[in-house]
Amino acid sequence: MDAAASERSAAESRLERCSHTAFIEDNTLYVWGGYKVVGGEDIVLPSDEIWLCDLYSGTWEMRDINGDKAPDLSGSCGSYLNGTLYIFAGCDPVGYTNQMFSVDLTEQSCTWKKVTDTKGTTPSPRNKHSCWVHRDRLIYFGGYGCKTIGQATIGDVLFRCWGWNNEVSVYEPHTAMWSTPETRGPAPTPRGCHASALMGNKGYISGGVETLELDMFCLDLDTWTWTQFDFSPSCSPLGRSMLTMTPTSDHTLFIYGGLGIDGNTLNDVWQLNTQKKEWKKMTHQHKDKPRVCHSACLGRDSDVVVFGGSSNMCLLMDSVAVLRAPSQNQCSDVFMFQTQPCSLFRLCEDLIAENSEVFEEQLTWLPSKLRNKIDKRVTFFSSTKPVLTA
Repeated sequence: MDAAASERSAAESRLERCSHTAFIEDNTLYVWGGYKVVGGEDIVLPSDEIWLCDLYSGTWEMRDINGDKAPDLSGSCGSYLNGTLYIFAGCDPVGYTNQMFSVDLTEQSCTWKKVTDTKGTTPSPRNKHSCWVHRDRLIYFGGYGCKTIGQATIGDVLFRCWGWNNEVSVYEPHTAMWSTPETRGPAPTPRGCHASALMGNKGYISGGVETLELDMFCLDLDTWTWTQFDFSPSCSPLGRSMLTMTPTSDHTLFIYGGLGIDGNTLNDVWQLNTQKKEWKKMTHQHKDKPRVCHSACLGRDSDVVVFGGSSNMCLLMDSVAVLRAPSQNQCSDVFMFQTQPCSLFRLCEDLIAENSEVFEEQLTWLPSKLRNKIDKRVTFFSSTKPVLTA
C-alpha cells in the first residue's frame, strides 16, 4: 500500500461511526460524535472535533472545537439551529446526563459553550431521544433514563423510576427557557432509538418499539395534539428501531434501513404519503448497503444523503437475554438516494465536470463562483473514475 492509500485508509477509519449527529448546510455534510466498535468494545468518539464533507467534491476536512468542551457522549441528541449546534443529554463517562452544550459553527474558531442559567425545569437525564427544530425552538421527544414524573420520597429516601419515556420538552435558546407542553390525543408509547422528522408544523415519530409493523405518530406543534396513523398490516414496513426518516416533499417521508424486530439489519426503502396515509415500497440501487444507526439528511434536489452506521449489526435473542453480536462493520461512506429528477442545471454541471478535458477552454469563461463549483465536481468525478493498470 502506497503512502497516499495508507493516508486514505487512516482517514476512513477515523470517519467510521454509528449513532452520530449529522446535518447539511450549504451542501456541506457536518458529522459529529457517535461511537465505533474496536476489539468488541464500544468506543465513544471525541467531542472536540467535527467533520465536514463538501458534497460537491466529496472531500472531507476535520475542524477542532475548543472551549468548555462537551464530554464524550453516547446516545446524545444533536440539533442545528441558526448556525449553532446544540448537544443535549446522553451518557458520559459518569452516567446519564441532562447537560446541554452549544457551538457556533459560523465562527472561524469553533468553541464549545456549556448552556447554563436556564429557566424552567430541565428534562431528566436520558439518551436515545430525538429532536424537532421548529420556529427557533428545540422540541425533544422520548428516550431512556430517569423519568421526570417517576420519582417519590419514602421517608428520607428518594426513589426514581428508570425506563423509556414519551415526554415532550421544549427549549427556546433565545430566552433560555425550558417548558413542558400539555399534549392531547393518542401519544406514542414510551420509546427511544426511534426516527423523527419535521414537515411544516407537524412532527413525526416512528419505530423504536417492538411492534410487528412500523407505526407512525404525528404531533401538531401548534395545538400539541397527537394523531396515530392506521395502516393495513399487509402493506406496512416491518417494525424496526435505529432507522432514519427524512422528509423529501411537503407530504412525503422517506424511511431507510434500521434494525428489524427479527434482529437483522435492513436495507429496504419505504415512502409514506402523509396525505393519503399510504406506504409504498421503493426499488433502489443500494441493496448492498443495509444500515442501522446511520444518518440520512435532506440534500439538494431532495436527495437523501446517507452516512455511516453499521452494515451488519445483529441481535441474538433467546428466552433469557438479548445480546448484540460483537462483530460489526462500521461504515464511513456517503451515498445518496435520488427522489426526484435532477434539475437541468445539475445535469449540465455534471456533464461538464465529467468531461472537463473537452470543455477546458470554455471553463475559463465561467464566473469564478460557478467555476469553483465545477472544479469541485471535477474533483468528485476524478476520484470515482477507475484507475487502469497494465
